[in-house]
Amino acid sequence: MQKILVVSDSHGKLSNLREVIRKVRPVDRVLVLGDVEGQEGEIRAMADCPVEFVCGNCDRMSREPWDRVLDIEGHRVLMTHGHHYSVSRTLDRLKQAADAEDADLVLFGHTHTPEQVEIGGKTFLNPGSISRPRQEGYRPSFAVVEFDDRGEVHTTIHYLNHM
Repeated sequence: MQKILVVSDSHGKLSNLREVIRKVRPVDRVLVLGDVEGQEGEIRAMADCPVEFVCGNCDRMSREPWDRVLDIEGHRVLMTHGHHYSVSRTLDRLKQAADAEDADLVLFGHTHTPEQVEIGGKTFLNPGSISRPRQEGYRPSFAVVEFDDRGEVHTTIHYLNHM
């Protein structure tokens, strides 16, 4: 069984991420969906576990890839920031990419709004923004993904109680 923290769009503000890491520990890894604005090193140090990144539209100096595909507990996981797929308008192009990669779990950010939807047998999960939320209530959000011993995936979106 693996427990994974999924975050996006910290935009250089790490105080909320630091709090979330303390609250959800222990985790097996952290997946960061872009827009960290050069703070990969600081995030790796505070996570105290393996961290995977993808590059967001505000990560101009990043050497991380736009997309990353991971094999976790028998599942194909596509990580992307999402701006190249126009996720602010539709998930159609992202679904095409997920189909091409044979991914059954698709993690994306960019919109700063948490979302979880099932499309064509695939789970699409956006953890929202850990520092600059845009959804009603403007609460920073993140996601936890757990892979259980039966091979099932459980995803939950969580909110911080304060800004």
